[in-house]
Amino acid sequence: MSSLRVLLDDLLLQTSLEVSEKQRDQLVGYVNLLNKWNKAYNLTSVRNPEEMLVKHILDSIVVSEHLEGNRFIDVGTGPGLPGIPLAIMNPDKRFHLLDSLGKRIRFIKQVLHELRIENVTTVQARVEEFQPEELFDGVLSRAFASITDMVNWCRHLPKSQDGRFYALKGQLHQSELDDRPEWCSVIGIKPLQVPELEGDRHLVILSAKG
Repeated sequence: MSSLRVLLDDLLLQTSLEVSEKQRDQLVGYVNLLNKWNKAYNLTSVRNPEEMLVKHILDSIVVSEHLEGNRFIDVGTGPGLPGIPLAIMNPDKRFHLLDSLGKRIRFIKQVLHELRIENVTTVQARVEEFQPEELFDGVLSRAFASITDMVNWCRHLPKSQDGRFYALKGQLHQSELDDRPEWCSVIGIKPLQVPELEGDRHLVILSAKG
């Protein structure tokens, strides 16, 4: 068993997540691919695979229990975060991973192929220009600078009845919540416990009713 797999197992013991052997292997496989491609493609500023497990994998999968619905889009996914770890954790749900940069989408396609992940669709586009054939139960992002930008640029993506925005944030300022558009209400703010990660993490869940 690799040292990364041992570390992942230790980290997961500090959570209440149920993760199968196959899922654990896929999560480690994703980190190995991210580390390999990062040397040439500069996909993430995190250079250490052990740090990637904490800052990318655990930071993403702790959101899993809060997702409602079956169809999600990860906007500004970068190298596939949080979309790929969440897709591995939820093989029964569908994930669209959107990014405007071709090198990121090429990397994600390679990950899907090598790890045999079958519930992900890649989209190379600017988020404001993407017009899906079917709307989403949830819009995910951990890359947007502000909640206001996220909901305004992605307003056309979630279902109007029960669609949700899921914003992964670090330290949360009340002013950022107060600045959101009036049509978008805060449903919940979930403090996230990420083992070995310094600093606060929050999941802000917002309604998509226009």
